[in-house]
Amino acid sequence: MALPNINPTTTKSWKKLQAHFEAVKDVHMKDLFAEDKTRANKFTIKWDDFYVDFSKNRITEETLKYLLELADDVKLKDAIKSQFSGEIINETEGRAVLHTALRAPKDADFKVDGVNVMPEIYQVKQKIEGFTNEVVSGQRKGYTGKAFTDVVNIGIGGSDLGPAMVVDSLQYYKNHLTTHFVSNVDGDHVNEVIKKLDPETTLFVIVSKTFTTQETLSNANTLKDWFLKSANSDAIAKHFVAVSTNIEKVQGFGIDANNIFPMWDWVGGRFSLWSAVGLTVSLAVGYDNFDSLLKGANKMDEHFKNEDFESNIPVVLALLTIWYNNFFEAESEAVIPYSQYLNQFATYLQQGIMESNGKSVDRNGNAIDYQTGTIIWGEPGTNSQHAFFQLIHQGTKLIPADFIGFTKSLHGNKDHQDKLMSNFLAQTEALLNGKTEAEVVAEGTNEAITPFKVFKGNKPTNTIFINKLSPESLGKLIAMYEHKIFVQGIIWNIFSYDQFGVELGKQLASKILQEFNGSVTNEHDSSTQNLLNYYNQSE
Repeated sequence: MALPNINPTTTKSWKKLQAHFEAVKDVHMKDLFAEDKTRANKFTIKWDDFYVDFSKNRITEETLKYLLELADDVKLKDAIKSQFSGEIINETEGRAVLHTALRAPKDADFKVDGVNVMPEIYQVKQKIEGFTNEVVSGQRKGYTGKAFTDVVNIGIGGSDLGPAMVVDSLQYYKNHLTTHFVSNVDGDHVNEVIKKLDPETTLFVIVSKTFTTQETLSNANTLKDWFLKSANSDAIAKHFVAVSTNIEKVQGFGIDANNIFPMWDWVGGRFSLWSAVGLTVSLAVGYDNFDSLLKGANKMDEHFKNEDFESNIPVVLALLTIWYNNFFEAESEAVIPYSQYLNQFATYLQQGIMESNGKSVDRNGNAIDYQTGTIIWGEPGTNSQHAFFQLIHQGTKLIPADFIGFTKSLHGNKDHQDKLMSNFLAQTEALLNGKTEAEVVAEGTNEAITPFKVFKGNKPTNTIFINKLSPESLGKLIAMYEHKIFVQGIIWNIFSYDQFGVELGKQLASKILQEFNGSVTNEHDSSTQNLLNYYNQSE
């Protein structure tokens, strides 16, 4: 076995945590702060341009001690070594998990089947750099000799969510190219994008490892058919490029062999934006900014790999999730970035976290009788304050939240930044302290209304302060959550890097599609059959 295989609930530390939970579950964080004036310093990690304050959590020093013991009991250190050394930790698919190699320096040594993959990675990076520079400078042109103005990324899942999120997050650094993302097989979606395009100046990037994904190929063919209304088939070679492993199918589509960017099976889709899957990112912000993104991620990799667990940001954040998920039975976590640039960040993390750790079978193949993956959701502040914060503040559910903020704005408007950050800091303080009945009464509130204005507080938050949103800091932030996913999977004794749960729906969709054209008839439950009949009759 490449990974340790330990049921966490059988460890001594888990049993200590259970007993400890009973003793502290009703303790109010306000009291913990009152008892220890140094609490904030004890539960803060300062690293590079990150300042992570996790003191507003329902933990004591004893809690952290037992959580760190749990990390040792499940042999987390050994697991980290296994991942970084290229062992086949994605055992169900027989693959190594080496997205970390994609952002490592050239002289690093990452072996797959005994062969160092770094030369191959840098060959692809060189190709991305050359292609990006040619497109951005206008040297590479379309079939009528015009420079490109638009780039359309065609992919789904990891081939869409990562690049789309990064391009959105780094809008400040964008060049003159306009980027579009087509993912959903919904024909209305692709046709809305087409309305904005000029075939003479549009570059299409098709991202599909196998070049067989239904949604991606449907959209790619629709866009190709539209393109061929204006151009002949020879022009496809100038306007379409692919990121794929299936050279034969890509060439069958009409794409020139020189316009194929390779992928590797040791990079999972939801961790692939660091590879040629990030080509659209490079085109949108320029290769140097794309490279800075990778360098930032590598810095977080080194921190994760080498830092002691008690001051290791991804490890500590993962342990806190275990504490709330498995002991407080909190089923979800909110991610609240106080930056509109990070509008798609929670959506991106949904795939990363929920597809990775949404498992109910352990690494032995046995059914699990404890909770695993958490539900991830969120929106940027301050918008979210006017939407779902009511539930976090006064609802019946315990929802731990990560607050992500930047000390400096990009456009330098201090008035706006001060207002944004005052909300950022006020919300975590309000979630901590709440408002007592006495405080409500002291405000002169009518007695009948008083109960409705009481806030219990004691709602846990992590505050992640970063100096400035840059390609490098974004790389660190994304990698931080990637490593957090890994740690959770190790502790829960699950395989985080397969996603068989996605496959069943795809298989059934293929069967139903055949029924639409009348070629086959399948047996269904009565509900599905009625719905099929209703759909067919409505045509």
